[in-house]
Amino acid sequence: MLCAGNDKTLTFIDNVLKEITQLFPSKYIHVGGDECPKTQWQKCPKCQARIKSLNLEAKDGHSAEERLQSYIITHASNYLKSLGRNTIGWDEILEGGLAEGATVMSWRGESGGIAAAKQHHDVVMTPNSYLYFDYYQSLDKANEPLAIGGYLPLETVYSYEPMPKELTADEARHIIGVQANIWTEYMPTFKQMQYMALPRLAALSEVQWSQPALKDYNSFTNRLTEFTHLYDRLGYNYAKHLYNVAIHVDSDNKWREILIHMTTAGNAEIRYTLDGTEPTANSTLYTGAIVLQKSAKIRAAAFRNGKRSSVTSQDISFNKATACPVELLQPTHKNYTYKGGATLTDGLLGDKGFGTGRWLGFSGNDLEAIIDLKQNTDVSSVSLNTCVDKGSWIFDARNIEVSVSADGKSFTKVASKSLPALEEQTPDNIYTYELTFPQTTTRYVKVTATSEHNIPEWHGGKGKPAFLFVDEISVK
Repeated sequence: MLCAGNDKTLTFIDNVLKEITQLFPSKYIHVGGDECPKTQWQKCPKCQARIKSLNLEAKDGHSAEERLQSYIITHASNYLKSLGRNTIGWDEILEGGLAEGATVMSWRGESGGIAAAKQHHDVVMTPNSYLYFDYYQSLDKANEPLAIGGYLPLETVYSYEPMPKELTADEARHIIGVQANIWTEYMPTFKQMQYMALPRLAALSEVQWSQPALKDYNSFTNRLTEFTHLYDRLGYNYAKHLYNVAIHVDSDNKWREILIHMTTAGNAEIRYTLDGTEPTANSTLYTGAIVLQKSAKIRAAAFRNGKRSSVTSQDISFNKATACPVELLQPTHKNYTYKGGATLTDGLLGDKGFGTGRWLGFSGNDLEAIIDLKQNTDVSSVSLNTCVDKGSWIFDARNIEVSVSADGKSFTKVASKSLPALEEQTPDNIYTYELTFPQTTTRYVKVTATSEHNIPEWHGGKGKPAFLFVDEISVK
């Protein structure tokens, strides 16, 4: 950490920026401004003296130390302005107040970009949930190059719409573009970087240059299969998941069935099995939605000109709650809502990638889910999974409770479990909790999981609410 109370720090920043402007003729100079913990500033006498001399106070949701950060960024921005350049920084530069004329790159979702545009600052949208090309492209991580984590398939990139509906026409003009980020800590070679960028870069181009009404993913993939011939001719190393089978899973709550849809680029044949065996050219031909009422190990592949694509795998796990309707009594975080309550009973088990669409995320709220089993059912246990990723502010539940009801209105608690606060050394992992109780007959099961509302002192987010990520609820 640079000492924000030391005048030599300001001189150092000026000297670095002056050298950068001499090296690069660009209109914008990026000052970063992200991931700056304030703990040392809180303890530093010089920083605290600077806060006092500038009359910086904690107000409007910003701490005095965040306002000190704004002072530093504003100093850098003013210096760049004197050199005829414009400042750009990550969305953390909003904390403590935004420097006049600064442009914001919104990477932690879209909220920072929306806030900056409402303040009439220019914005480049680059949310990690849509545009971080260092994330995995496939859930089959065993056959992918090692990556930092996350899950960002081609279709998700293409689905991004960078113009937030929350903005007025005047505010929206401040959204000046999009950017994908491809951090290379896990990419030792240029060819691996190409693999992570292509063809997601093609999807990004249509996000940037196409009107939303003109975007069509099927049209895009059909055109992309022709476009990859150019990649081949130029010798580019690109991801070929486009040619694999995409498996889409939906729940039919009326009939308590899981529906499986399969797609692939072009008109290739799709062959599949349900018992975990490798599909061959003689396996069952996919002709329409597959209806499941029991567990299955789906394996599917596309066949083109006698050649088989990579095999796509998807396991479906059935229990008494699978494909049952779920009512959520508290809202999920808007970035981790996916299919809502149906995500909890769709037969799909989430892995350690919390952004895969398999997990529901809550922040400041708790999981309160009522499962309608559709008929009176004998039950004696309920289990659920949580995903812990402390670096992403995702903590475990603090309390889990199970209640039952005949009418969906009046519930009786049958089991509960208290969990300790996470410690710094607690490993990031997927945790499964099963609550058992004497067998009872019920139609409705209510599951409550209380989130960590106050992150412990040892964490950079201390005092703030943590995320709670919950996946499949199993009733037996």
